[in-house]
Amino acid sequence: MAGGRVNTGYLGLGSNVGDRRAHLEAAVAELPSEGIEVLASSSVYETEPVGLVLDQPDFLNVCLRVRTALRAEDVLDACKRVEQRVGRAAGAPRHGPRIIDVDLLLHGSEQIRTERLTLPHPEVLTRRFVLVPLLELDPDLTLPDGRRVADALAALESSAQVRRHGPPLVRADAAAPRR
Repeated sequence: MAGGRVNTGYLGLGSNVGDRRAHLEAAVAELPSEGIEVLASSSVYETEPVGLVLDQPDFLNVCLRVRTALRAEDVLDACKRVEQRVGRAAGAPRHGPRIIDVDLLLHGSEQIRTERLTLPHPEVLTRRFVLVPLLELDPDLTLPDGRRVADALAALESSAQVRRHGPPLVRADAAAPRR
């Protein structure tokens, strides 16, 4: 359901199975059908796995700036539907290999904590693979509570590598998938 007010937000996408870039592109192509307009894409980055399952292929990660009139919970539902359409199987191990992952990172200035959804995303300030592409999109980005994303990246002690792998998924001037 539409929330009436249009919000700008950020999504984080990742893939480490099969044709990783193609899966990211497919997810971007599906978002408009869910009422989510893609405004900009960061470059695509290759990153080592983090979390509970480290023995798996490297990920391609990207962040998107989006605009939508959907409420945050509806954006979450839309992200899950996009994951299913791109080929993510339900019930896979948390942090395990996946065809596609679409996470809602920020939704306007909203701060939410429910059973289903926490905004900003609870790990947005602790994951180098999220911070680097977010800062590419907006070097001055702050969270709703005023914390600067650049400060979080500077404070990270993680040695996880984030390497630029390829160009953005959409052109800044057209918000159309790049081939």
